[in-house]
Amino acid sequence: MKYLLLCSFLVLAKLTVLAQDFPFAAITHEDVGLKNTVIDSSANAIVLKEYGSARMQLNAYDNGLVIHYRYHVRIKIFNKQGYDQGNITILQRVSGDKADEISEIKAVTINYVDGQFKQNELDPKKIFKEKTSRYTAQTKFTLPNLQEGSIIEYSYLVTMPNIFNFKSWAFQSDIPKLYSEYVAFIPGLYNYNVVLRGALKLSDTKAEIDRECMRISGTPIDCSKMTYIMKNIPAFIEEDYMTAPVNFKSAINFELSDYTLLTGAKVNVTKTWKSTDYELTSERAFGSQMKKKDAFKEIMPDLLKNTTDDLSKAKAVYAYIAKNIKSNGYIGIYSETEVKKALETHSGNTGDINLALISALTAANLDAEALILSTRSNGELNRLFPVISSFNYVVVKLNIGETSYLLDASVPLLPFGMLPLTCINGQGRVINLKKPSYWYEVSSGQKDYTRYNFIATLSKDGKIRGELTTFSSGYSALKKRKAIADANSIDAYVEKLDEKMPKISITKHEIENLDSLNSTLTEKYELLIDSYDGDNMSKLFFSPFFINHTSKNPFNLNERTYPVDLGSSTESRITIQLTIPEGYAMADQPKNMNIGLADNGGRYLTNTVVEDQRITFTQLLQLNKPIYDPSEYLSLKEFYSQIIQNQKTDIILNKAK
Repeated sequence: MKYLLLCSFLVLAKLTVLAQDFPFAAITHEDVGLKNTVIDSSANAIVLKEYGSARMQLNAYDNGLVIHYRYHVRIKIFNKQGYDQGNITILQRVSGDKADEISEIKAVTINYVDGQFKQNELDPKKIFKEKTSRYTAQTKFTLPNLQEGSIIEYSYLVTMPNIFNFKSWAFQSDIPKLYSEYVAFIPGLYNYNVVLRGALKLSDTKAEIDRECMRISGTPIDCSKMTYIMKNIPAFIEEDYMTAPVNFKSAINFELSDYTLLTGAKVNVTKTWKSTDYELTSERAFGSQMKKKDAFKEIMPDLLKNTTDDLSKAKAVYAYIAKNIKSNGYIGIYSETEVKKALETHSGNTGDINLALISALTAANLDAEALILSTRSNGELNRLFPVISSFNYVVVKLNIGETSYLLDASVPLLPFGMLPLTCINGQGRVINLKKPSYWYEVSSGQKDYTRYNFIATLSKDGKIRGELTTFSSGYSALKKRKAIADANSIDAYVEKLDEKMPKISITKHEIENLDSLNSTLTEKYELLIDSYDGDNMSKLFFSPFFINHTSKNPFNLNERTYPVDLGSSTESRITIQLTIPEGYAMADQPKNMNIGLADNGGRYLTNTVVEDQRITFTQLLQLNKPIYDPSEYLSLKEFYSQIIQNQKTDIILNKAK
């Protein structure tokens, strides 16, 4: 749906009566007596009332337009686990010399003691402000004297200089809410698309006209007063394997489409991809950096001297950029410096590094394009029309024959043709210097694969001695290489592994292909395992699930309204061959299983075979889809429940009498 809004820097604002807020700190006995069973008996706190309003106002300092956003909330804390609701952080956007300003902070803790309401107000000296990055800042404070049963209440005003992004409103948060209301005063002449995200429906909406909410050069302008109400809102529970929560929480978002001048002329704010392509390819910090192939002309002959085809050329260029320009920790689609300077300083953001990679690949006569995307934590992209500020990352799409490779040289230890998991988030937009842009599916391109082989012998002293060989590729290999790098040495990494296994000792180790990023990472460990039960040598225990053990179900909700997003398909295989001594026989073993998910979505199987004095155990766990629909959630939950139950059983050997 669409409503009208206004923007002009020659505006006289008329003060109008504020929308209906609730009285501050007017606590009732009903609030005090409220139990957490009202919505969710597991809730540690609950929002009793929440109110927000946003309207355009005239800034008294420079007569420019700003958005005034007022927020007011009352929360009841049920137990100590709910105390964190008293730690308040208000995020602020920073754009150049303009930043959101926080003012009129009012906060109080109310406790009901000996039949009376006791108030503790926030000390203004305990409000702290800090700049967290070049794009964000935050204001923080903590409510005083928190107790079980406390009711906290606070309100504030945010003055937002960027009027093109009207304030959104989140109905859902990490605790349930009894009542949430948002009122948007949208002045005439500007057209917004209003989008309700999430699985929940509004309880009520109202549309009214606020007459002459402001004047432009003496001309009165009416406002649309839009009221959105939601009641009895469940908490949004975050689980593993999801993208940004903002994609799924129930919320109201405003997207500016166009506005009309007083002359009657219409101005489209929503751009076309044709105009956006021109803007990006002409931009000094984007398109111009893609054209800097001259920076690599001198080094290219030496760099390519041992290459034999286009793929080997691309790998050589990729390795050179990854080695010579290290990430400075910032991400973005634009270059912060120029290619030449990034090479000289050996430092840059993702834009510097990957736009330089495009230039270098082009200098090697290869077909390289820029692919801009939104990371998993940044949220989904709106594909209806281009909003460049929604894109926060750029990678490279390299085309060789009929095959395309997605490259990111800004992440250490990332092999050729693989993107970091944070980039696997739907589609991105490919920007070409000569052709129209287009959408492209951003996928991992590789299966997350691990294989374990353990060949061992159980001796009569209850000791198991053997060699475990592990083969890892895809994200498993990347994760392990990062862990080794963080440990600063292979020995330190192995020592940490050893500490995690109380009954298992690593007596010798060897790791191959650590620096060969495109090769399978191979680990070899000689293990010593205690299997006897104290001094009772007549019974020996061995868990075949000491490798890649699943002890906790990652899926615990009764219902999940958002997808399970693994990022890539996964496969883990385990083979154990255990030779046992004469005189021992199998007394118990894990149940042989073969279970699967519908539509070839996944599979889990285990099998134990005893032949002569050798036990062979195999396990396979496959998840064949990168993304599972919410309708498949309960099947996944049950799938993992059966796996966990099966992995509680050991192999038990009894000594013959």
